[in-house]
Amino acid sequence: MKTTSWICRNCLSRLGRSSVRQQLRLQSTAANPEVIPPALLTRARDIALEHKRLTEKLANGFDTRAAKKLGEYSPIVTALGEWDKANESVTELKSLIHDSTNDPELQSLASDDLGETRTQLASATQSLITSLVPIHPFAHLPCILEIRPGAGGSEAAIFAGDLFRMYQGFCNRNGLRTNLLKYENVNGTAEAGVPLSEAIFEVENENAYGVFRCEAGIHRVQRVPATETKGRTHTSAASVHVLPSLQENSAANEDFENPESDYYIDQKEVKVEVMRASGAGGQHVNKTESAVRLTHVPTNTVVTMQDSRSQHKNKEKAWTVLRSRIAQSRREKREEEVVNMRRSVVGVAKMGRGDKVRTYNWGQQRVTDHRSGTTVHGLDDVMEGGQTLEKVMDSVRNWLMERDVEALIAEEGEKND
Repeated sequence: MKTTSWICRNCLSRLGRSSVRQQLRLQSTAANPEVIPPALLTRARDIALEHKRLTEKLANGFDTRAAKKLGEYSPIVTALGEWDKANESVTELKSLIHDSTNDPELQSLASDDLGETRTQLASATQSLITSLVPIHPFAHLPCILEIRPGAGGSEAAIFAGDLFRMYQGFCNRNGLRTNLLKYENVNGTAEAGVPLSEAIFEVENENAYGVFRCEAGIHRVQRVPATETKGRTHTSAASVHVLPSLQENSAANEDFENPESDYYIDQKEVKVEVMRASGAGGQHVNKTESAVRLTHVPTNTVVTMQDSRSQHKNKEKAWTVLRSRIAQSRREKREEEVVNMRRSVVGVAKMGRGDKVRTYNWGQQRVTDHRSGTTVHGLDDVMEGGQTLEKVMDSVRNWLMERDVEALIAEEGEKND
């Protein structure tokens, strides 16, 4: 089992270390993983010049904005230095090999070294490209997962519960802390086979959004329901939304009163209602007005919380979810605008919450992700949140990075035209 610290500190960097072949399956670089697209190399060299300028500026006096930029550019400059060094070594070795005036023994030694040096250049190329890909602005944050049934009636609701337990299992196996914000079904318990109305839980670790971002979308199931008397396979679906969340340590960097912040909400635009909780009984229902419903009027975003007996706690949870939904919506809107601008240059696929992203086929015991094209046959391990699920998630993160690299190439191409 991996530890919490391993996931938190290393998960995102590990995602950047996917195979060279996958990362560089772009334009002519697929045939030669040592070659970096010229547009990206130009971008890296421009950043190196800017890094030098900022270093000189800071030598004459501290500037917060310049220091921040310098920190952002430093990994790119370091990666560029490693690439230049490896590229120069490969060039020198090739020159020694092809120069007929050289001693045959020297040529042989150079030929022996060339293979390993090319591997180093391919690795440096991968690292440089990875360093150029901007990290998602929410990647460092904890996240909130919302799971709801879609088309398919009670079978869809049962599958939604299966997904909830799958993610809980994944978190438990990887030492990730979770906080259940809302769980609604006919009896209020997370039992297998019980239809789920809605589940919302928070993964409290830093970088959780970067880990789970790839899970957003429509998940489809193909299986024979327990209530099916003729053995026919039914297709149902459930939706997974992944939202950024703010803990105290990360909230300190966000100003909720700043209209420029993704998390800003004008409280005058939010309708607050309190009411008695409703449900199947037990701890989810009481005789006081503890349930809270918040409605963000401009976007008609509604959040209802009733899990706690305390109205204050329900209101606090509701505001957390509302801010996360609004922030995610604003981010998606900006991303959609960027995608529309790029679409005429390169086929950039959008991964949104309305897209079918994955199919779970019980009869064939397989899981297929429709973005990365990955198919695995360890369905039971996937549904338990095991290594097979992590393999599928990794494939989608690699797919996302490929799209980001394509977008970078397109942007640089537009600048140079």
